[in-house]
Amino acid sequence: MESNDELVYVDKTPAAALDKATLNKMVWRSMNLQASFNYERMQAAGWLWAILPGLEKIHTNKDDLATSMKHNLEFFNTHPFLVTFVMGIVLSMEQNKSDINSIRAVRVAAMGPLGGIGDALFWFTLVPITAGITANMAIAGSIVGPILYFVITFGVQMILRYWLMYWSYAMGTGAIEVLTKNAREFTHAAAMLGVFVVGALTCNYGATKLGMQIPNGTKIDATTNETVANFIDMQALLDGILPALIPLGLTLMCYVLIKKKKWSPTMCIGLLLAIGIVGCMFGIWSGDYTSLVAVPWHS
Repeated sequence: MESNDELVYVDKTPAAALDKATLNKMVWRSMNLQASFNYERMQAAGWLWAILPGLEKIHTNKDDLATSMKHNLEFFNTHPFLVTFVMGIVLSMEQNKSDINSIRAVRVAAMGPLGGIGDALFWFTLVPITAGITANMAIAGSIVGPILYFVITFGVQMILRYWLMYWSYAMGTGAIEVLTKNAREFTHAAAMLGVFVVGALTCNYGATKLGMQIPNGTKIDATTNETVANFIDMQALLDGILPALIPLGLTLMCYVLIKKKKWSPTMCIGLLLAIGIVGCMFGIWSGDYTSLVAVPWHS
């Protein structure tokens, strides 16, 4: 059997440049990158499916097409929204009939940094910001909330898919240098922005409040001039120390459990659900999101 290391192209004549229709077709196909995800080759099947129209135009020799499909079916894993960056570079090299081992090396070198950049750009920044704004609109009863979320997230990723495909295809391997030159600084900056945004969302949309009121003698009602019971509002005391202290504490608790204790996010969700149910049953929690707390908590 022929070894992967011995794969070579028979026809080494550079092919004609791909037309816009083919590039656009591959952009839309790239949305199926993870449709056949598996733990042996990750996104390899989706990668080959997405890039196949370009390979068919480049390799008119059937043996060369089979060879190209074979090495493009090797392990592949990158951020799904930025995959067209790798596709453009690989297609440029395939068009010039570059050495197959060089194409492999470039494919592997490009897919790694994109994972970190994509996570910082999308999962830590764009999605939390968009979800935080539109979820609040949806809670208020506006149908615009979920529609706006879809339009923003889908629109941004499609713009990037198209732009990266055309830019990296035109740049060729030179795009790798541009990517790796400032990849670490960009990833760090995007991650820091994401953490900042998550902190702001925790403060603004964290609805967890104490409903505990401790009896503190009596007072004269200014309206009726009658003597009524006086209570200390624990939430007001906490707000005087640090607003949104409870949501911050719960967020840090989940961070410690996931980071230090190796809990899964599902376990943390279950714990928060239990804390919420038990707290509401005993009147510990209160807030605009629930009317379950009807009786003040007494020491």
